Amino acid sequence: MARRFLALLAVLLTAACTGGGGGPDPAASSSGDVPGVIVVASGQDVTGRNGVRRRLIDAWNERQREEGSDFRARLVELPGSADEQRSQLLGALQSGGAAYDVVNLDVTWVPEFAAAHLIRPLPEGLVDGDVIRPVADTARWDGRVYAAPFNSDVGLLYYRRDLLERAGVERTDLSAGLSWQELRTLVDTLDDELPEEAYDKGWTTQLAAYEGRTVNAVEAFVSAVDGLALVDGDGRYSADAGELAAGIAELRRRTDKPYLLPGALTSDEAASLGDFAAGRTAFLRHWPYAYGTLYRTFTERQLGVAPLPGRAVLGGQNLAVTAGSERAGKATELIRFLTGPRSERCLLDAGFAATRTSAYRDDGVRCPLAGATPSAAPTGERADSMPRDERTGRPAYAEKILLPALQQAVHRPRTPLYGAFTQTFAAQLGPLLTDSPPDDAALARRLDAALRRALPD
Repeated sequence: MARRFLALLAVLLTAACTGGGGGPDPAASSSGDVPGVIVVASGQDVTGRNGVRRRLIDAWNERQREEGSDFRARLVELPGSADEQRSQLLGALQSGGAAYDVVNLDVTWVPEFAAAHLIRPLPEGLVDGDVIRPVADTARWDGRVYAAPFNSDVGLLYYRRDLLERAGVERTDLSAGLSWQELRTLVDTLDDELPEEAYDKGWTTQLAAYEGRTVNAVEAFVSAVDGLALVDGDGRYSADAGELAAGIAELRRRTDKPYLLPGALTSDEAASLGDFAAGRTAFLRHWPYAYGTLYRTFTERQLGVAPLPGRAVLGGQNLAVTAGSERAGKATELIRFLTGPRSERCLLDAGFAATRTSAYRDDGVRCPLAGATPSAAPTGERADSMPRDERTGRPAYAEKILLPALQQAVHRPRTPLYGAFTQTFAAQLGPLLTDSPPDDAALARRLDAALRRALPD
């Protein structure tokens, strides 16, 4: 276990959702690119060096060579966290200082970039009926398609099946789902039946003062108040203090000290994943890429994955063509290739959440990349440790757990002022996570007033 954990820590340096990695290609900021170079700006690929995104772009380049085209695409990976990448892209596109043709945007950024005319409308057919409905909605703003869903994301619950078994829990397969109260009951059982050294606290998540806190809070709020959207279809604030108080109460329950690992209050994706892999908790709220990462440490008997209790937030990235691109037509063609059914199957096989239903259900849709699904070695062992469906090669949880989670996922507020929303939301909820939190009603009133200032009518 110790050797596998050390290997996992190395992976975390490149796999965290909040990014990282080396600086951008210097040529990306030059106006001297040859006319046939399509520059794609993106955050770091969580599938690692020479990841699936780069390999898909290489496959498109090979197609261009075969067709005698002079066009080529080049991937530029931006450093820093998601918030830092957003700032870099905004600055570059507003100033015209980077020759980006395609940008890979977090789903929450699409309204902002579209409203600021930094990206251009795309053909409606890029987002067809095969794209999972909540995912498809992230591509539109003001009635038009501005992006194409590339890879998706949704909150999931990872858990230690072996600890449940040791504690005498009869139902150790939680894939059918459970409520937060049932999760608390399971933690109580573990606390009663297992020695103190078995783990530290029941569960962990990402509650540091960044987007992770916003995601966890939105999940609590929309679970507590059915239909709560926080903003209307035009991105204007639409909640009230009473609804916020109910959401705050639910978030308070989820962060109760008897159940939550203290480190969760300052954790991001990498830290929470490391704590769970090190055995400090029995449950973890995380994203789909953790599925493959955690199975490098745990076996199928030790680890399980289930839908997140309550409502889960939708994440992911969408591809858009910049307003200033001089190669917009060819850039749109590239996006069509990168987001097509076979490419989406490649993304799923590599560990991303695919955006198309066919990737999960159509056995005729296969990834064309060589070695995309690791084959069995002569000894019968696979090159990777991710559980896979033996017949199709898909990740084993893809169709029955991941796809339904995406189909039922909820959006974070869709507004051109999302940056102001998330900064306000995360900051105002900070006092709830201290040793002397205010009461729910008082905090709700302050949050309500702050959101009205941040998202004016």
